[in-house]
Amino acid sequence: MAKSSNDLFSTLRTYISKVTEGEKSPAEVAAALNGWARESADALKSKIHEEVEASVAKMGFVKRDEFDRLAAQVSAMKSGASTKKASTKKTAPKKPVAKKSAAKKSAPKKKAVKK
Repeated sequence: MAKSSNDLFSTLRTYISKVTEGEKSPAEVAAALNGWARESADALKSKIHEEVEASVAKMGFVKRDEFDRLAAQVSAMKSGASTKKASTKKTAPKKPVAKKSAAKKSAPKKKAVKK
């Protein structure tokens, strides 16, 4: 960070000397400094974005748009599966009913009683 502050001070000294020598007007210097500040801010935002993305990826998090896309795919798969189940649902085959044989029972034999 020290190098950046040295670069800033060096740049400011250069612009101040150009204004005092009459090479540049204060408006030109102000416009140049505004442009430089915007470029620096954009570069800083980009670097911060890259660092955050790298940190989030290392932690194993997913981006919201990735999550939403996967959730939509799962939902589509579920609705497709339920539609498929409903259309291909088969009725259970009827089991043959075992016929019960009517076994004839013979009447018990009467024993002859002796008198």
